[in-house]
Amino acid sequence: MKVLLKQTVGIDVAQNELVVSLGRMDEQISIEVYAYKVFPNTRKGFSSLVSWVNKQTSITTEVRYVMEATGVYHESLAYYLCSIKKQVSIVLPNKISNYARTLDIKTKTDKSASQAISRFGLERQLEVWQPPLKIFNDLRQLCREREQLVHERTMLKNQLHAERTSETSSESSVKRTKKRIALIDSQEKEIREEIAILIKGDEVLLEKMNMVSSIPGIGNLTAVTIIAETNGFELIKNKRQLVSYAGLDVREKTSGTSVKSKPRISKRGNRNLRKVMHFPALAAIRTDEIFRDIFLRIVSRHGIKMKAIVAIQRKLLELTYILWKSNAYYDSEYERKIISSEVITLP
Repeated sequence: MKVLLKQTVGIDVAQNELVVSLGRMDEQISIEVYAYKVFPNTRKGFSSLVSWVNKQTSITTEVRYVMEATGVYHESLAYYLCSIKKQVSIVLPNKISNYARTLDIKTKTDKSASQAISRFGLERQLEVWQPPLKIFNDLRQLCREREQLVHERTMLKNQLHAERTSETSSESSVKRTKKRIALIDSQEKEIREEIAILIKGDEVLLEKMNMVSSIPGIGNLTAVTIIAETNGFELIKNKRQLVSYAGLDVREKTSGTSVKSKPRISKRGNRNLRKVMHFPALAAIRTDEIFRDIFLRIVSRHGIKMKAIVAIQRKLLELTYILWKSNAYYDSEYERKIISSEVITLP
């Protein structure tokens, strides 16, 4: 009987279900993906999944559960597996998608995705995932709640403007809309205060937030959102991964001389992270000479302002990562030298 070196559970996580494939690697480095099943993405489904895996795998070799970081849908399963002392690895989606393209997969399905994840876990040396600090989860929840309130308030203000300018507007309707806006203002203020209290309660985090906020255009709320959405850059190993995780990486399709699409950002990453970078980029262009020069240089070359704005978004996000990891404050003179020698990738 062959000795098993590795066993993996590749899980393609969706909102309502878990598509699972089992894989193993023997002493001859031979890989086999040999079992497949679908479970509900619920607490009961987690228990059934673990029972099934235990029956299908060898007890002599550790089993590694591998999944993508798919928004929030993977979190409950990851926490459950950690609570029962199972090994878990969470991988950025772009890593799996890039790996899957190297396989001979003609039709992409949930099953083939789980099989690719299982094979990826067998072929790569993955780090064991540890649950992020509670403060990052709390901050992320507060930031997302605030973003939803801001979105609702914008809709209500547009509605209020339409009601006021209408010839048939109702005074009582206007009053109710104003009350709803006032309530949202109050709730948003509460959230800001909760965020401030959480950060002030952690001296290390407070200092790091001050470092990140020293970047032109990056305010306190933007810095908190970036750190919360990345769990303190837990899964991020370099700038390229961060840009891809935010969906700000460039995608271009070319084939021979007949197929050549326009380069565009992928928009496949964390939309909350991508969305929060827009206004800081505009602020940096408006207030900082270095970023304004980059913006003007790109616009003069390509004539498209949005390309330049996206390039600034990427640069600000990368700077946030660099300062967080290096425990440093923003140095404009140093950045001027670095940026002047960089080639900025454009969508």
